[in-house]
Amino acid sequence: MKIQELLAATVEKFSKAGIESAKADAEILLGYVLGLSRGELLSRAITNGEISVADRHSFEQLAVRRAQREPLQHLTGRAAFRSLELIVGPGVFVPRFETENVVEKAIAELRNLNVADPIVVDLATGSGAIALSLAVEIPTAKVFAVELSEDALVYTRQNFANYAPEAVLVQGDLAQAFPELNGKVDLLISNPPYIPNEMIPIYPEVHLHDPKLALYGGVDGLDIVRKVDQRARELVRPGGKLVIEHADMQGSQVRQILVDSDWQNVYTGKDLAGRDRMVIATR
Repeated sequence: MKIQELLAATVEKFSKAGIESAKADAEILLGYVLGLSRGELLSRAITNGEISVADRHSFEQLAVRRAQREPLQHLTGRAAFRSLELIVGPGVFVPRFETENVVEKAIAELRNLNVADPIVVDLATGSGAIALSLAVEIPTAKVFAVELSEDALVYTRQNFANYAPEAVLVQGDLAQAFPELNGKVDLLISNPPYIPNEMIPIYPEVHLHDPKLALYGGVDGLDIVRKVDQRARELVRPGGKLVIEHADMQGSQVRQILVDSDWQNVYTGKDLAGRDRMVIATR
């Protein structure tokens, strides 16, 4: 069978299943099966390349699972995030593109501080996407990260070993993390669970496959945000920065939490679609 024909049929299948990124997912998944980059795959498709019966069978088995809304990243075992290719799977939150914008803002804030060897803390690190991006893109930073879930840490430990073995990763409750750093942290960042308990996420990939521990944050969704605020007040030095990701409808609430806790210069950062996505504050 021609690669181009198989891709076209799969894109149609994925589209009917409600997958918004049907074309990209089909190409990435087939490239994964064939051991090709997306560009290499498309080059073969354009030149009427064919696929073997065995490879087609392997691909179609995975395509059925993707059409049932199993996350693409669980099928490939990889998630792209900024310059990283992270190891992920069932039990760890799959990092989202929106969080890349949060990291971009955090890097800008950290550079504006102009500290030679900044201390950075990531609370509820999940796969390590945020912490490792900061470690890789600001090599002088001393990065510390905490994650509660043992299921998630199966992947996190591998990602830290791959990208920043010198960074500190611990298992524990973010509310008590790193007491030795109290009053010393230049930047604290977190993408905490922030979905209200009774809310069902729109995408099946999220509510069926992402770990609940990484999603839900209490009745109003902000219980863990409040814990991050409390711990950040103890960890962040005067003049240091706090960056918290939140849902696009929670900006005013998160700002108020931080204002009530005497953070200064509290403001909202937006994602590429112009939606409120993070709050930035100064200690």
